[in-house]
Amino acid sequence: MVHTAVRYDFRAPGATPAQRQEIYARALQQATYVDRHGHDALMLSEHHASDDGYLPSPLVVAGAMVAATSRIPITVSALLVNFYEPLRLAEDIAVLDHLSGGRVGYTFGLGYRPEEYAMYGRDWSSRGRDVEDRIATLLRAWTGEEFEHEGRRVRVLPTPYSQPHPFLLYGGGSAAAARRAARLGLNFQPQHGDPALKETYQSACRAAGREPGLVLRAPSSGPAYVFCADDPDAFWERYGAHLLADALAYQEWHGEAASYVVDTSRTVEEMRAAGTYLVATAEEVVQRCRSGEIRLITSHPACGGLPAEPSWESLRLISETVLPAVNGTPR
Repeated sequence: MVHTAVRYDFRAPGATPAQRQEIYARALQQATYVDRHGHDALMLSEHHASDDGYLPSPLVVAGAMVAATSRIPITVSALLVNFYEPLRLAEDIAVLDHLSGGRVGYTFGLGYRPEEYAMYGRDWSSRGRDVEDRIATLLRAWTGEEFEHEGRRVRVLPTPYSQPHPFLLYGGGSAAAARRAARLGLNFQPQHGDPALKETYQSACRAAGREPGLVLRAPSSGPAYVFCADDPDAFWERYGAHLLADALAYQEWHGEAASYVVDTSRTVEEMRAAGTYLVATAEEVVQRCRSGEIRLITSHPACGGLPAEPSWESLRLISETVLPAVNGTPR
């Protein structure tokens, strides 16, 4: 079985307001399409103060996608908790949980860009302690019981539809993140495949007297993103700059830090050879899936502001050719 995820971050360097609006509208149309064609998840990300328009409001988009779909799970990965007032965040997540019937899950994250902390006036040096305090407040709030918060008694209602709360993970690429997930009693999503992080998390859970939760590890091999095209050469020639812009922006933010999606290419030619962002025919992707090389297909239909034509072509080939061939069921 090959699993599929469709990711949106709305990064589109140099886009006009009209172009950016088209990408948002297209994402909702594509959410409806992938919901109908049996994909496994929609993924949203969050960053702030980004010149290329990276999505700063994932809960708003998740709500719109909930309205446009009926089945597919939606994950916000990662939700940068330190930039939210926790009581209001608890309310918003609880309401969205009811609207979605429990279809929206979250990977809580710390964030790694000092610029974002400066924008919100948050203390960079205390960010680890602060995120634990905020997550602990969310967990208390979702009980529906009165509790003390910043010197006053508060009660948050409604409680979530999902009990005791929506599906939650804590994400990160360090041993500190693994131990934090364990302390908070959350599932854990390492941002890379180092098995030591899983061991650290599980040991910390047992030391705290609880059974470890789910560890959602990135695949150890295979491309990070898959794009399908009838003519991959033409795709790279016309649209490779969009994929390269995505990779270069992440390089600027965190260099060569360990991550499943890191690509250190500086040119489109280097990027094509690296294979982290794979552009291939549907037939080639089917072959790679059948060989076991690809077990997770993550689509990125608006990668770097990718225009509508290649975006839809890729998504349709994956949905209507690749998935029926590798999973044996009509989509």
